[in-house]
Amino acid sequence: MIRTVAVIALDGVAAFELGVVCEVFGLDRTADGFPAYRFDVCTADGQPVRSTSGFGITPTADLDPVADADLVAVPAATTRPVVPPAVLDALRAADRRGARILSVCSGAFVLGAAGLLDGRDCTTHWKYADELARRHPLARVQCNSLYVEDGNLLTSAGTAAGIDACLHLIRQDQGSALATKLARRMVVPPHRDGGQAQYIETPIPSGPQASSLEPVLSWLTANLDCQVNVDELAARAHMAPRTFARRFRAETGTTPHDWLTGQRVLLARRLLEESALGVEAVASRCGFGDAATMRHHFSRRVGATPQAYRTTFRDRLATG
Repeated sequence: MIRTVAVIALDGVAAFELGVVCEVFGLDRTADGFPAYRFDVCTADGQPVRSTSGFGITPTADLDPVADADLVAVPAATTRPVVPPAVLDALRAADRRGARILSVCSGAFVLGAAGLLDGRDCTTHWKYADELARRHPLARVQCNSLYVEDGNLLTSAGTAAGIDACLHLIRQDQGSALATKLARRMVVPPHRDGGQAQYIETPIPSGPQASSLEPVLSWLTANLDCQVNVDELAARAHMAPRTFARRFRAETGTTPHDWLTGQRVLLARRLLEESALGVEAVASRCGFGDAATMRHHFSRRVGATPQAYRTTFRDRLATG
């Protein structure tokens, strides 16, 4: 579990992306039931660096805390970072010992400079994805993902996707309830489905075709136990099925089936953590129909069976 966090700030660090990690892990919220973290903002020599906004960042330490941090975070700086050799060495050492390593936006280029992206799935801001892939041809760049996890490595897309990635870490460590509580405190969604396709610059259609699918998505979220198909959803949205499918992907970055499965898995996680319902009852409540179907989708997305997930988080919540 994450108990110690070290953030490496390079010269030219992006203030927002640094602030994201500070907001999630650097504030003392223990009075509200959140875990405590030993948190450090580090620079290569312990001296201040300048942010992209022009003001200085005074660190709390040099690179010493990186040596034993559970989480090492690298916020955005530039796509052509000048990385001190000591920082590269510290990142490689953290990776070798299995520490979790997080990059936010163009921070992925720093991980690439350290050789940590080779042979691994990763992402960055859609604007820089092609450049990241060109510069690091052994990396498997997922240009349409909000964040990508590969082993101990977690890379996130632009700006707010860093919040998504941090909440993902909280959800893994502390469970969905605490991640949702923290998201509520930050006034952000606890989980966003889809990918960066919904943010890439594309022509905006005019007229009624640009209407949002929010009413349909809200209905789906409130009725996850209902069995629906694209034709029925299209009728609810007053669209032809093919138009609805195109619009759904444009607005969410994924298909209706994939989006709905993701929402059902999220609900299943919460029920497994917080309720005494049996796995079969959870499957029915979430709209999977039966435990076998839920086990298939749950295991693919979470990396554990529903029963193993419940056991893990009951133990964590009981002893955390």
